[in-house]
Amino acid sequence: MIERGGKVVIRMLENVQQLTIEPLIKATIAKGAKVYTDEYGIYNALKAWGYEHETVCHGTGEYARDDDQDGFCEVHINTMEGFWSLLRSWLRPHRGISQEKLPLYLGFFEFVHNAKKRGKALLGVLLETLLSISPKQL
Repeated sequence: MIERGGKVVIRMLENVQQLTIEPLIKATIAKGAKVYTDEYGIYNALKAWGYEHETVCHGTGEYARDDDQDGFCEVHINTMEGFWSLLRSWLRPHRGISQEKLPLYLGFFEFVHNAKKRGKALLGVLLETLLSISPKQL
């Protein structure tokens, strides 16, 4: 899940069903928020869970939609699609990541994205974060 212009949350799920995504969505996204997804049926319960929900239908070639006719396509999932593209490019050189270690790679990539820092600036944010964690949290 990604907030436009904001943070991302990545979690590996054992299976992709409404029962497994519901608690994650409810813990991550504020009730009443507008959620944009593709047409995958797993998201059909979002309105029942208390969210506004808009979809784009990739199956029919729809990738963005301008519902209010202001010239800006507000209904899209391009932010998440772009994030996945960056993640795949970053993982590609690390061929053969085990399922056991993949959550660590995902967690690091999530951290880097959310820190919004690159290069040497990332090191400072990483150290600051590590030093703020008490041994009990580890």
